[in-house]
Amino acid sequence: MIKYLRLILAVPFFLFAVACSTNPTVANGGDPELDAQARQALQQLFDSTPKAKDLQYQAKAVVVFPSIVKAGLIVGAQGGKGVMFGPDGKILGYYRVRGVSYGMQAGAQTFSEAMFLMTDPAITSLTSGTGLSVGVGPSVVVVDAGMAKSMTTTTLQSDVYAFIFGQQGLMAGLGVQGQRIVKFDE
Repeated sequence: MIKYLRLILAVPFFLFAVACSTNPTVANGGDPELDAQARQALQQLFDSTPKAKDLQYQAKAVVVFPSIVKAGLIVGAQGGKGVMFGPDGKILGYYRVRGVSYGMQAGAQTFSEAMFLMTDPAITSLTSGTGLSVGVGPSVVVVDAGMAKSMTTTTLQSDVYAFIFGQQGLMAGLGVQGQRIVKFDE
């Protein structure tokens, strides 16, 4: 039991350490390792969900978080770093995602997330100083496997489509969650 308590107490310190690490920027050459991980995660999504590749051609930008760590016991936290790619695959910026949750929950997991930004207001919301708060601002649709099969140009009407994939670990429970995405300080 003490072993699990130590793990639960260590998670916030781990997330704090990740948040305080060096921030890559496009101007200083970026982070080649993060870039490679993001491209690999995006390819993994395309391999498992071919409709996501079609969505990429219509998107104005794609933000990929190759590894988001989430852990909690009643109160939870999540965090990770990602890359924004333009339609041509060029890196447009680096972003950090953070989130908190509260409710009946326990466990830890990692996962990848890709957000397809379909409109200029969605990009503006993300690149502004306040960043993007999921649940506030542009409409965000989390796409599951069943929905991905039925996506067509007439059904694509939201500002942002998010795919969550590559889950590892176990996180169970019910709760209220928020997520905030901000651009790294340059």
